[in-house]
Amino acid sequence: MMTGQPEHVIIVGAGLGGLRAAQQLRSVGFQGRISLVGAERHPPYDRPPLSKQLLTLGWDPERIVLAGLDALDEIGVRAHLGLPAVALRPGGGVGRPAHELELADGSTLHGDAIVVATGLTARKLPGQPDEMLTLRTLEDALALRDTLGRVGSLLIVGGGFIGAEVASCATGEGLPVTMLEAMPVPFGRALGPELGALAARNFSAGVDLRTGVTITGFTGVPDGVGVELADGTVVRAEAGLVGVGGVPCIDWLPPEVVERVAAGGLHCSPTGRVHGLRGVWAVGDVSAWDDPEHGVPHRHEHWTSAGDQAAAVAHDILGAPPPPPAVPYFWSDQFGLKIQVIGRPELADADHVMPLHGTGLDGGDVRGTVAGYLEGERLVAVAGFGAARYVSRYRPLVAAGATADEAKALAASL
Repeated sequence: MMTGQPEHVIIVGAGLGGLRAAQQLRSVGFQGRISLVGAERHPPYDRPPLSKQLLTLGWDPERIVLAGLDALDEIGVRAHLGLPAVALRPGGGVGRPAHELELADGSTLHGDAIVVATGLTARKLPGQPDEMLTLRTLEDALALRDTLGRVGSLLIVGGGFIGAEVASCATGEGLPVTMLEAMPVPFGRALGPELGALAARNFSAGVDLRTGVTITGFTGVPDGVGVELADGTVVRAEAGLVGVGGVPCIDWLPPEVVERVAAGGLHCSPTGRVHGLRGVWAVGDVSAWDDPEHGVPHRHEHWTSAGDQAAAVAHDILGAPPPPPAVPYFWSDQFGLKIQVIGRPELADADHVMPLHGTGLDGGDVRGTVAGYLEGERLVAVAGFGAARYVSRYRPLVAAGATADEAKALAASL
């Protein structure tokens, strides 16, 4: 093993980010020990199907496993599943006294490098009753699937992608859905107001979408759930789901670190090193990485970003040259339409959206519409609605920070 490399890397979190970190360490040439700690008893599994195929196609949970115990053993990863981390007592990091990680059963692991990949837990609203379901884990998805199979209506609090995907599944099974969203349009944070409104036009007729509403509390109703709104309205359904984002799973870290969370996640360097903790890195939803160009930490809550960050962290741990920067990407399948986004729409100037393909922004068909997001004259993101053959062509332009004129020229050539 090369001088300066750790002897034992402990990865806390057995989701996609944790698995990819282990795989990347081996890919880069790490020969030391790797331990993978997971709060859930399941081996690493894929989360996007939780709000899609697992709900409507009756997939067996085995279909979403990313790597079973045998696969982990093949790459020399020792798994500690069903054992949440409860405390980290920091050492000095690589080349110094080891960190000590305590697990829920009282056992401890000692390692000289820690990768935090614990992700998020579902955010709950004040007074939220247990009857209101959430969707973050496999158990959550199975409970929701069982519920959808025996109720006659669904109430969803939160107009984000998870809520919309569940609404799509529910209406596809014939259930009427009421969706409550505090912002003027759904997907406002992810897509911005103009394209959020465009996406909402694709909602099924079975969805009663109510935007700009304020929830003041929950109320018990016979054989179901109820939500009180600021105008005095009570919205009822036989089952309910709250999808209002997540909270980083960091309560097991030292208090002085938890107090310094940035942008909702652990504050990290551009290579994933957690500020204030020597020999500790973080990947995925739990982390907020510094953005050297824009000067503020940013959290990428996307499937592809977890793998991209895991690659960067593995290289950094081993002192290897960093991989090329990746362009963020996410997608959502809902109401028969695939929504795809490349880049970072939140960097765009307010209301600075440029039509590239299709007629959706002019009141026409949503399907086939592609639009660019501009920061000044620089292309920072592209969104497509049922237009996969176009969207991928813009990745090099987004990566290069191309101009609006370059984006228009590409659109004209396609």
